[in-house]
Amino acid sequence: MSYIGRFAPSPTGPLHFGSLIAALGSYLDARQRGGKWLVRVEDLDPPREVEGASDLILTTLERYGFEWDGEVWYQSRRHAIYIEVLDELARHGLSYRCGCSRKQASEQQQRLGLPIGVYPGTCRTKQASAHSHHAIRLNTSGQRRVDFVDGVQGPIVQDIEREVGDFVLRRADGLFAYQLAVVVDDAAQGITGIVRGSDLLDSTARQIVLQQLLGYPTPTYHHLPIAVNRQGQKMSKQTFAPALPVDNPLPALWQALRFLGQQPPPELLEGELASFWRWAIANWCSSAIPRTLAKPYPGENSPDSAQ
Repeated sequence: MSYIGRFAPSPTGPLHFGSLIAALGSYLDARQRGGKWLVRVEDLDPPREVEGASDLILTTLERYGFEWDGEVWYQSRRHAIYIEVLDELARHGLSYRCGCSRKQASEQQQRLGLPIGVYPGTCRTKQASAHSHHAIRLNTSGQRRVDFVDGVQGPIVQDIEREVGDFVLRRADGLFAYQLAVVVDDAAQGITGIVRGSDLLDSTARQIVLQQLLGYPTPTYHHLPIAVNRQGQKMSKQTFAPALPVDNPLPALWQALRFLGQQPPPELLEGELASFWRWAIANWCSSAIPRTLAKPYPGENSPDSAQ
């Protein structure tokens, strides 16, 4: 089977250095293997989306020299598919309606001494009415631990029922959960390798469980270190990470390669974008990626700065 990778940004704002790390790592991993690289816009949460962000993201990727295969997928156009999968899970007794509010779920967790966020399965046998305001959860009863080896972070083990609990597949407001949509779409697009930030490492076991229940293949996983600011916070729109400059992409690309443990020569900064990509693809070494969950953002004035 040929390699198929992907980059799946959310249109909640412009791309920043943290986004670039994920895009660059996934792109180089796919291209060095002679595989395909797809782009999927994960526009599942309209209240958080910024108008025009999808187009700006694609324009930025083009300015930086990324070339994707096929058409861009938009999750907002795939709701009917997600409903079909939810119906399939329900038919097999693998999911249930949950009418618990966040406050009620939190109170139940505290009463039972469960970790924060672990839903105790209160509605497994006492389902909410089909006409009530409810979420849909996966029944993790009997689900044993998930073991997988991440290509960067190494062996990972997670007990789904004890450490995660019955997680949400569709929210009470009707929006589809990330865990459901990403699994369905990765399978539909034939994704064989996922390279993304370590902030999503904790989601992987949940996705593997869903893949197994739905009969989907499990891709390989590489979780890259995320960039954090001086306060130790992940660089994101919420922490006001600056947008990538679109007029001069080489410095940011060079920095991102260095961040991922590669050794790009300084002369690449004086060349053309095409020269950068030829060198980066030919010399990409995934084993050189630092085995850490996070690294400080280099910043414009750091020793690693390309400026």
